[in-house]
Amino acid sequence: MDRVLLKPCSTHVLYFILLVFYVANWSNVVSAATFTLINKCNYNVWPGILANAGTAKLDSTGFQLTPGDSRTFQAPPGWSGRFWGRTDCTFDANTGQGTCKTGDCGSNQMECNGAGANPPATLAEFTIGSDSGPSTQDFYDVSLVDGYNLAMIIEASGGSGACGSTGCITDLNRLCPNELKDGDGQACKSACEAFGSPEYCCSGEYGSPDTCKPSVYSQIFKSACPRSYSYAYDDATSTFTCTGADYIITFCPSSPRYVEISSYSYNLTSPENFLMYIRCILK
Repeated sequence: MDRVLLKPCSTHVLYFILLVFYVANWSNVVSAATFTLINKCNYNVWPGILANAGTAKLDSTGFQLTPGDSRTFQAPPGWSGRFWGRTDCTFDANTGQGTCKTGDCGSNQMECNGAGANPPATLAEFTIGSDSGPSTQDFYDVSLVDGYNLAMIIEASGGSGACGSTGCITDLNRLCPNELKDGDGQACKSACEAFGSPEYCCSGEYGSPDTCKPSVYSQIFKSACPRSYSYAYDDATSTFTCTGADYIITFCPSSPRYVEISSYSYNLTSPENFLMYIRCILK
């Protein structure tokens, strides 16, 4: 019986079949998310990155972005963590040591090395869907629960689902009540940070959605930035979802297309709110 010899191209055919099988099954896999950080401020920003416990550290935990500069990071499925911008930083050229006036992470270095932002700081928070398990959906938000230091938005690129933009482009430092101002006015504290009271911190007997309600201070934040978290239980209008998207985080966005995110909606039916609003706009 004659032997059948495999021609050299048979190996190529096998590779082609494997490639087709791989591509056909790729749609069932949730790919990693790409984060692009862009600085549109007219000053330097030093972003900080903190991965939550149990998730991988990204390529950097702290770096410098000059005006107009950007940097991209790849995060694996299931990653969760936060991004923020540090401002007015000074780092020694020889030792690399230094500090920032807002958003400092206390590491005394440009890299935050597992430390989070010292409030007040505007935070971009993410939980990326896993490629297996109960949820492949991403969750993200911009939080002012720890106060505000600079404007920021999140935009989803690609993906499926609602995938809305969120953030705060209003200059809350200009609207900040005197009792919440941090230092020389470069940041605005949350009421919890400023006063430490359980009703502002949603702690103790106020530690549930039923007992912790918006304060006059959180309402100032919410009115200026309707899509951002203004206090701990502000979930309904502040958490956004998308599946399989990449994300762009912009510091100091200025495009007119973001006007929807920054529209004012003060509830002036309360005399207390009305007086607080007048105080802010007359500054």
